[in-house]
Amino acid sequence: MATINIKNPGLLTTIQDKGRWGYQRFGMSVAGAMDLFSTTVANLLVGNDENEAVLETTLLGPEVIFNCDDIISITGANMGPKINEQPIPMWTSIYVHKGDKLSFSRVQTGIRGYIAFSRGLDVPEIMNSKSTFIRGVLGGYEGRKLNSGDEITLGNKSLDYTGSYLPKSLIPDYNSHHSIRVIMGPQDEYFSESAKETFLSSKYSITSEADRMGYRLEGPKIEHKSGADIISDGIVFGSVQVPGHGSPIIMMADRQTTGGYTKIATVITPDLSILAQMAPGSTMDFKAVSVEESHEIYREYNNKYNEIKDFIANNRFDFNYIRNLDLKINGTSFKVDVREIE
Repeated sequence: MATINIKNPGLLTTIQDKGRWGYQRFGMSVAGAMDLFSTTVANLLVGNDENEAVLETTLLGPEVIFNCDDIISITGANMGPKINEQPIPMWTSIYVHKGDKLSFSRVQTGIRGYIAFSRGLDVPEIMNSKSTFIRGVLGGYEGRKLNSGDEITLGNKSLDYTGSYLPKSLIPDYNSHHSIRVIMGPQDEYFSESAKETFLSSKYSITSEADRMGYRLEGPKIEHKSGADIISDGIVFGSVQVPGHGSPIIMMADRQTTGGYTKIATVITPDLSILAQMAPGSTMDFKAVSVEESHEIYREYNNKYNEIKDFIANNRFDFNYIRNLDLKINGTSFKVDVREIE
């Protein structure tokens, strides 16, 4: 049986796919990966369906022992990945052998990393998803974050011994400040024009009260016209709530399904993956776009996905034709893989 063992789970490592859709009307959170861009690319690099489950890591990566050969990829935050203590590249397919150890050093950019396995993660689907929802003790591996000693079964998929990579031009940059695009509403009428101007002209920082459920922001207060409460309605990934204290909260993947606070704006889909890689202390400002502009941005976003799919499909290398070289440069030894790209 193909398995992996979790020797050290890191800070917070969970199994996630694209989420548990279609059950919010029953009060069930969508959950799923915080950074869907990195999740999708990780799966594409190992030849998986885009919705296959991956390991989502946070700030500190895990140590994973492979009990079988497999092809993996690592995307998202750069945590200094290594195989058997040797650095390996990200955003590319990596062949691992039985007995190999995957580990990480320290986070350099971003906050969340994604590890895809060509064989897939063989955990039960609950409501059509393998995603872990920790607050509900549901999905993933026993409904919880991974612990030392956990053994996860991989699927029975045969390896095709080919891989690909993503060129640097298509890899996102993770900075400490970003401009986040939003559509105003759905309750922006609860705020005065000056309050909305404050929201759109100020810089906000992510506080330590930030997790998979939501990011509490610190910055200028946003005043309501006459109170923050509304009749509870639906909450989406990226809803910007403003409770009575006037500090915005951006709702994230593990958000509740409904809420009774006014929502001044909603983050557009292409910027959610950027948010997912922002750590406490990072700063942002908000830029309002129209619905029509957001549609155009989303079309460009999908075009980028199609460009990535085409690149990966047309730039394959065969692991059977990789040459392993030992080089020494200025007294420093390097292990180098030489690959021929089709």
